[in-house]
Amino acid sequence: MMQKILVLYYSKHGNTRQLARHIGRGIEQISGCEAVLRTVADIDPNDHQQPYTDPLVSHQDLKDCIGLAMGSPVRFGNMAAPLKHFIDSTSQQWLSGTLIDKPACVFTSSSSMHGGQETTLQSMLLPLLHHGMLIVGIPYSEPTLHTTQHGGTPYGASHLNTGTNKQLHKDEIELAQALGKRLAHTAMLLHHS
Repeated sequence: MMQKILVLYYSKHGNTRQLARHIGRGIEQISGCEAVLRTVADIDPNDHQQPYTDPLVSHQDLKDCIGLAMGSPVRFGNMAAPLKHFIDSTSQQWLSGTLIDKPACVFTSSSSMHGGQETTLQSMLLPLLHHGMLIVGIPYSEPTLHTTQHGGTPYGASHLNTGTNKQLHKDEIELAQALGKRLAHTAMLLHHS
């Protein structure tokens, strides 16, 4: 039976969704793991004019997963409101301990180098810690983390959209996949212990 790792994200322009896809590819490099991509709805339905690319997340997805990757674009140094809105709806899961001892990681994208990537990653970590999750980052044993001039931090995967090219840089792809792989490997170790 495949073990589910939830990749939960909000993406307005597609950049965070691209990161989610590469984290999913990293997850699926670990035998027995399946990446389950889910998104959250916009708070204002008028903000979203097209069908969602991935299914909307449910509270059951949190229960069914053995690990969680969570991503958001930078919004004034914080996670986007639609993702926060969903997280704020998880009080029942917090009370029942649904996510306790499951590993988690975070990822983000921004349009400027110093637009708040690290604070956004940290803002997403806070509710995960309250849920009792075990945080997985990108260690400096990943050589690309030492040399990248694009996205990627020890706090989580990231993408810098300079406006000239919305595609992820090869460094960002490599670090996102490494993070997904590490998350899945950790989840499997914990699940089988």
